[in-house]
Amino acid sequence: MDSFEPIPPGEPESLGTPLPQPPAPRAGENPVFNLVDVLIIAVVAFVILVICETAASIFVFSTHLVPGSFKEVAGNVLVALPAQAVGYLLCIGFMALLIRGKYHTRLFDAVHWNPPSGRWVYGALALGTGLGLVNALSSGLLERWIPKSLPIEELFSSRSSAFALAAFGIFIAPPVEELFFRGFLYPALARPLGSVLSMGLTGAFFALIHSPQLAHAWIPLLLLFAIGVILTVVRAKTKSVATTVIIHMAYNTTLFILLYIGTGGFRHLERA
Repeated sequence: MDSFEPIPPGEPESLGTPLPQPPAPRAGENPVFNLVDVLIIAVVAFVILVICETAASIFVFSTHLVPGSFKEVAGNVLVALPAQAVGYLLCIGFMALLIRGKYHTRLFDAVHWNPPSGRWVYGALALGTGLGLVNALSSGLLERWIPKSLPIEELFSSRSSAFALAAFGIFIAPPVEELFFRGFLYPALARPLGSVLSMGLTGAFFALIHSPQLAHAWIPLLLLFAIGVILTVVRAKTKSVATTVIIHMAYNTTLFILLYIGTGGFRHLERA
């Protein structure tokens, strides 16, 4: 009688040849989403923000809560920022719905939120603070190549607007920006392009969305590009978007604290 050997589990029964495997992701990133999803999120986010800011401006202007022309109302920080905050929350909701509906998983699992613990939290805070100080020092040393007046500085028209901008810049902007750039964009780019090129592209896109606020000046944009690359490197190494959020928040907090001190508690904003 011929003897036979049982086929090991997991091998195909036909010839015992292993099935072809998909190529491994080039940068160790294999997100459930793809670049098309990232583009959809970007377009929907833009539409949401336009609708929220337009609706808020129309409401405030029609109810005369803030005096001035429609253009002046729309440009008022105390009108635009709350609308933008609502828009950002709706954007996060859309991200969660897209990931849940299309891939049946949770948003924070899909983007690798992964909160740090212990010394990593302190390290993230220290890195963010250090980056803020380096940025401020570099801006001071390179001041002659930076325009005297930047659009973002014009938003600091009053003490109340300065506090509103600080609250928005510390608590709202960093989580949303990190979710998009380090949570979605970087891993979606890294899978086909590899880590190094994707880090550079993510940093470049991060700087470009802030370009209008900086009058498209190349020195501030280069500094912001460097910050964006560093944040992306941290995300790639730690696989933790929460860590980059902490760094980003500490970075913005440092800049606002320095501005607060330099303007006498936002009382002398002409010094900004």
